[in-house]
Amino acid sequence: MFKPKLFSLYKSFTREQILKDITAGIVVAIIALPLSIALAIASGATPEKGLHTAIIAGFLISFLGGSRVQIGGPTGAFVIIVFNIIQKHGFDGLLISTIMAGIFLIIFGFLKLGTFIRLIPYPITTGFTSGIAVVIFTTQVKDFLGLTIDKMPSGFISMWLAFGSNISTINYWAFIIAFVSLIVILFWPRITTKIPGSLVAIIMASIAVYLLNIPVETIGTKFGEISSSLPVPSLPVVTIERIEQLIMPSITIALLAGIESLLSAVVSDGMIGGSHRPNAELIAQGVANIASGFFGGLPATGAIARTAANVNNGGRTPLAGITHAIVLLIMLIALMPLAKFIPMCALAAILVFVAYNMSEWQAFRALLKAPKSDVTVLLITFFLTVFLDLVVAIEIGMIFAALLFMKRMADVTSERFTYTQDAVRDDDTELKYYLERKNTKLPKGIGIYEINGPFFFGVADKFLENALQYRKPVPVLIIRMRHVPAMDATGLHALRRLHTKCREVGTRMVLSGVNEQPMKTMTKAGFVDVIGAENVCTNFDAAVKRAIDIRMKDLEKTA
Repeated sequence: MFKPKLFSLYKSFTREQILKDITAGIVVAIIALPLSIALAIASGATPEKGLHTAIIAGFLISFLGGSRVQIGGPTGAFVIIVFNIIQKHGFDGLLISTIMAGIFLIIFGFLKLGTFIRLIPYPITTGFTSGIAVVIFTTQVKDFLGLTIDKMPSGFISMWLAFGSNISTINYWAFIIAFVSLIVILFWPRITTKIPGSLVAIIMASIAVYLLNIPVETIGTKFGEISSSLPVPSLPVVTIERIEQLIMPSITIALLAGIESLLSAVVSDGMIGGSHRPNAELIAQGVANIASGFFGGLPATGAIARTAANVNNGGRTPLAGITHAIVLLIMLIALMPLAKFIPMCALAAILVFVAYNMSEWQAFRALLKAPKSDVTVLLITFFLTVFLDLVVAIEIGMIFAALLFMKRMADVTSERFTYTQDAVRDDDTELKYYLERKNTKLPKGIGIYEINGPFFFGVADKFLENALQYRKPVPVLIIRMRHVPAMDATGLHALRRLHTKCREVGTRMVLSGVNEQPMKTMTKAGFVDVIGAENVCTNFDAAVKRAIDIRMKDLEKTA
């Protein structure tokens, strides 16, 4: 059932905790202010769009979410896909994509897919996160160096070629301000963590540029006057054609929002010793993105860094996130006119720092020592994100991950004859011990075939090929399935085909040790009726007795 955390916790609020949450919310709002502006500009939108997103989506994510401490808003993970959507489909296309992504997230939540979204392979999330970091860094080189480039190309290689051919236009003032801003951001936490280094860097850079009249590009010279009011809700023009064009970007936004928000919730759970409600969180993310789209904002999700800052400053309930949104609204109204003085090079320094934090280079380097299949998925996702497109990277990364997973499952599933005619395999000590312990001698003409591992489409053909490789069929074939935890339709089909072949050559099939899931699958498909319920035995003892009984009756008939 959809029940936000706020509605479960409000009765337990204490005055002391409320004060802590309000304080944490104010601190997080100060952190979010420069980040929201920088992320909006990096995404190809105007500065205020980032604040609109943090205010509207941030409020709803905290008010309706399934986490106690989640802070929502624009994040670096969306920068590249948002930029590409705006370039290809315009800002209206982005709004449609954001609203559609919200609808998908709500569907994910009501279908209870919160747990499954977190099962996306780690190499894929690391690959595209690291790839996004590289692309974000690349997009900031122009402003960091103050290069004069009339029209920036969109491709990764093209951008670096443009930097190289225009390096003579470097603005050393911009480079100095960006470099000093980056140093401030890096080392300010050694002085205090109460005020974020990014805010200090922006204030210092803005004052220096204004008072000294330093010739660098600012938000004002690039965007003009910045609105300090919230936009009115409006619906972009929606057509079937635009929906078809934007369906994949919308799904990508929804998946990214789901992944990042749930990862953030898991991290924060570990910090506070709590537990979040994943499906409620997805629904809240969906509602927040729909609202953000209606108000002209950007896609939003749970922000890990801001959520961690909330926890570290004492936030323990959704009230902190709600306070963060309200404080940002006050800042928008009171301070947004001053944003025009912020140098673009200082914002570039903030985003270079964001890219570094997103890069996860230590995790990336550690994964390079993982099995080759994981390294393959990691590198494919990373390079496709950097050189092609995030949507394509996730699609192909998931396909490769699925194929490699199927191969891995096929490799761990084994099957073999352990007893043919009247000889036990030399390496099957378990069966030898069983026959000795039971003082049982199987009559000639009984074969024992064992399957170990999931019996699915990845191993069905190998099973069928090996099971039919013996030219001289046995009158009775016991198939041991004690180590088969699951079976899909293809595995069942292979079993049907083997049963048909057995009937053609006069072999009776007996199943042994069938587990719950395979049993349900066979019963529902009617295979138990075909093979005969008496030939599906709960354990090996019963299967051996059934096989001996069949064999002795056959021998009696031929006697």
